[in-house]
Amino acid sequence: MAKPNHAHWFGIAANLRIDHARGPAPHKPLLLLIVTELAEQGQLVQPLLSLTPELTFRFLAYWAIVAVRRPQRPDIRLPFYHLHSDGCWTPLDEHGNRTSDRFHVPAVRLDPDFLECLLDSAGRAELRRILIATYFEPGERLALYDLVGMPVPSADSVQEDAARYVISRQRGREARFRLTVVPAYNYTCALTGYRLTTIDAGSMVEAAHIHEFSASQNNDPGNGLALCPNAHWAFDEGLWSLTDTCHVLVASHRFAEAGPNGSLLSSMAGRRIHLPADSAIQPDQCHLAWHRRKHGF
Repeated sequence: MAKPNHAHWFGIAANLRIDHARGPAPHKPLLLLIVTELAEQGQLVQPLLSLTPELTFRFLAYWAIVAVRRPQRPDIRLPFYHLHSDGCWTPLDEHGNRTSDRFHVPAVRLDPDFLECLLDSAGRAELRRILIATYFEPGERLALYDLVGMPVPSADSVQEDAARYVISRQRGREARFRLTVVPAYNYTCALTGYRLTTIDAGSMVEAAHIHEFSASQNNDPGNGLALCPNAHWAFDEGLWSLTDTCHVLVASHRFAEAGPNGSLLSSMAGRRIHLPADSAIQPDQCHLAWHRRKHGF
């Protein structure tokens, strides 16, 4: 049971100051859901939260849940600043002073009582329940329950359309796939070792399925690789694959290329890719075998 002094924050969560012109704007609720996840993962033990490319990456992954009704690219800087109007935190400039410049807020200082609510498991669960139920459409709610690992309340069960139920929940699982795979590789391309992150875009690295999702319906992290767009495309085309020990196989006879020698795909043959430290997230040999068979290696 949540502590009584958390009731204030439950009221805040249910009454966020948001734009309702096109339906409830999801920016603030999504960012707060991400903050609850950071707290759950032990990444929010201090009251200071920085605006980093990694935070942007999480925000864009969550945004995929609402992209159907909100197709424009979101700017995380806006909810990161404007949640101060709900009392959740104070926006800070680069010197640690309060700022009113909404586009230059490198960090925020969380309200101590709000942080206590986030660090309490019951308080965190109630915040999630309120945010998901208040600001999101039925299909989005199903996806978000899957994304945050919550059971679907009976009131949110979608009875009228089983296909819609499956599709909605799949969006949440796809977002969780990205949120697990890409950070596990430290936002770095497993093939090239290239890493580029920005506040606007998060990371250029993508979560690629080894056994293509249309065939496997498998979003297990062991079916994933973190790849930059070029490497992802070439992998899906079968221009390269991996041995069971994650050494690179290249189908050099299938393509012609030119460029600096170190960047050529053919020069990467035999190289072992960059792998996560957690063996549970490293590529599963069954999926690697499927990819090799599929593309004739």
